Amino acid sequence: MTETADDLSAPLGQDKPRRKRRLRLPFTAMQALAVMLGLFLVAFAGFAIFNKDPLGGEPMTRIAIREPRAAANDEKPAAAGHGQEGKQENKHETKEAPKQPGEQKTVTMIDGSTGVRREVVIGGGDAAEKGDAAAASAPPPVMAGIDPKLLEKSRYGMIPVVAEGSKPFNVYAAEADRAKAAKTPVVAILIGGLGVGAAKTTDAIMRLPPAVTLAFTPYGADPGKLAERARAQRHEIFLQIPMEPYDFPDNDPGPQTLLTSLTTDQNMDRLYWHLSRMQGYAGLTNFMGARFVATDAAMQPIIREAAKRGLGFFDDGSSPRSIAPQAAASQAMPFGKGDIAIDVVPTPAEIDRALNKLESVARERGVAVGTASALPVSIERIGTWTKTLSDRGILLVPLTTAMLKSKSS
Repeated sequence: MTETADDLSAPLGQDKPRRKRRLRLPFTAMQALAVMLGLFLVAFAGFAIFNKDPLGGEPMTRIAIREPRAAANDEKPAAAGHGQEGKQENKHETKEAPKQPGEQKTVTMIDGSTGVRREVVIGGGDAAEKGDAAAASAPPPVMAGIDPKLLEKSRYGMIPVVAEGSKPFNVYAAEADRAKAAKTPVVAILIGGLGVGAAKTTDAIMRLPPAVTLAFTPYGADPGKLAERARAQRHEIFLQIPMEPYDFPDNDPGPQTLLTSLTTDQNMDRLYWHLSRMQGYAGLTNFMGARFVATDAAMQPIIREAAKRGLGFFDDGSSPRSIAPQAAASQAMPFGKGDIAIDVVPTPAEIDRALNKLESVARERGVAVGTASALPVSIERIGTWTKTLSDRGILLVPLTTAMLKSKSS
């Protein structure tokens, strides 16, 4: 065998190096790859040239846009929520939609923490939030036993007004022996949260003595009818106005809540909606509202409006920062403030303990006001307690009588 030069130069005792062979694809395989690549390029170029997509293949989403309904009757409210008030703060932004001549103005409320949007219609039509069936309904009928001179028509219904020197506070206050009340320690009790739930409201109306004052929320199927029944049983009534708590909107009093983020005109529009839900109330009281009653710029116009319309104002005492006492004093209007929340712990023993404390406050100051809800246990314990109250030298009086005594003392 003939040896190459490499073979002769290799060191003795070592294997000859093997040649590296290149892997070559058959000629037919390379042709096939080239053809496939060419077809791909031709297809891509054809797609780019002849495709009519103006976005050049960018991702897109198709959305069906429907014409908005013109009828205002399609508006329905956000559901009311209840709970204890916290201390968390939320910021809100507002955006106004353009206002057309003769149309309503829509304000979009955007919660800064959650981003939730809620649209409110003001200024020319229904002020309820969109979807609010309560606000979209017909104005409530005027209740029986209401002096028509003390009513003024608003776009939501009839609201209270001063007429010929008569004020709703005086006309609708329950009868009481005020001469005796001036010389005797007195206690007043306000039961709140009525109007929602006919059974519990009726229970409070029928089982509690007439001197107990009842406060109605503006919600429910027909709060005016229940308020009318309460007045027929000689209870005086107050209207609860939903106001912004610190943890709104996590804790939402309900539709048309007065908010610190709204303008004065917007809050006044909402106030008129509440005022129109029923008649015959002697005054207003806050429903929740720890933030609102502590905000001077928001609260002052509400107090001024209540005073102008001849109403009293009762602060339930839940907010130590409330500016309501000073605001009411500046308007020389009847004012009262809660001293004891009777059923914070809704057990018979704790309710009895709170009622005993209420008696002690009445003896010390001459007047004391307790607040409670219409829980069955609360109604039962308060009803039992009032039966022997006069035997202990204390007079049970309507809230208006206690408010007048506080003002004179």
